[in-house]
Amino acid sequence: MNDWKVFKGDGKEKDNWKLPDPPNWRKFRSDNDGGTAKKQRRGETFQARPEEIELVNAALYLRRPLLVTGKPGTGKTSLAYAVAHELKLGEVLHWSVTTRTTLKDGLYRYDAIGRLQDAKDKDNLQEIGKYIDLGPLGTALLPSEKPRVLLIDEIDKSDIDLPNDLLHIFEEGEFEIPELRRIVSKLDEVEIQTAHTNTKVKIQNGRVRCTTFPFVILTSNGERDFPPPFLRRCLRLNIREPNKEELKRIVTAHLINEKTPSKEANSLIKQTDSLITKFLEKRQNGELATDQLLNAVYLVTREHFPKGDTKEKLVEQVLKYLDSSEDL
Repeated sequence: MNDWKVFKGDGKEKDNWKLPDPPNWRKFRSDNDGGTAKKQRRGETFQARPEEIELVNAALYLRRPLLVTGKPGTGKTSLAYAVAHELKLGEVLHWSVTTRTTLKDGLYRYDAIGRLQDAKDKDNLQEIGKYIDLGPLGTALLPSEKPRVLLIDEIDKSDIDLPNDLLHIFEEGEFEIPELRRIVSKLDEVEIQTAHTNTKVKIQNGRVRCTTFPFVILTSNGERDFPPPFLRRCLRLNIREPNKEELKRIVTAHLINEKTPSKEANSLIKQTDSLITKFLEKRQNGELATDQLLNAVYLVTREHFPKGDTKEKLVEQVLKYLDSSEDL
């Protein structure tokens, strides 16, 4: 049996070692594409179900946010990338929410201290745009012909006020930047940085007003309830855990493409079938995520992967329950 380990723990320095190609979902680029290739792959491999397709289209037609719930690893965030990829809507604007997140964090950031420090030597009013950056939500509301895609991730972790604060924005599709409104008489147009990579826009009269409501996905792990006024303004989708046939399609989408020889593809499918069955049996007794299955499948299908008991033990380590404290 070939030894699959590059790290042996023997303290001896090694020069001639090499890792195999990484999984498709863990490939990184050395250029300055901002992770575009990785995100595009995420959109390409998402396997949408009929109910998910229907709710996405309903949200697009109604210009309403889509509140997506489901267990970790079911593809809530990937849905946003799938829509952006298929409809060619550009870069997904990602806003990660925490307990300290406020509405202003999503709209814009003003570096008042930086501007004050620079103003010691000169009047820098004409350069105020250098100190203002639009956030993901603010960028999503910029005028556009087609909707931008905004992913508000883990909204259920937010402060109790954030969902209510979003109501006015969702209804009106506009907001003001007070720091710019106060100087309209002196400067009615200011160029500022957006949340898009290396992209600036000119803001007129300190106000951002959308011409096309963005496609908004809010994800939730179901850790809290939301107020009725907030829910009334959203469409709701619950992404269920994938069954055996759906898991097969997910694995195939990630590990097999049109360039994979048919013999190799059939071998991969055969190797992963028993692992999918094992994953489903374990999932009945605890919480597991689909990406854990993908990790296990990647390892067992490598040429130099260990066999026998070593293989079984490693698979067990990869498929540990998310809701347990077995390592404590």
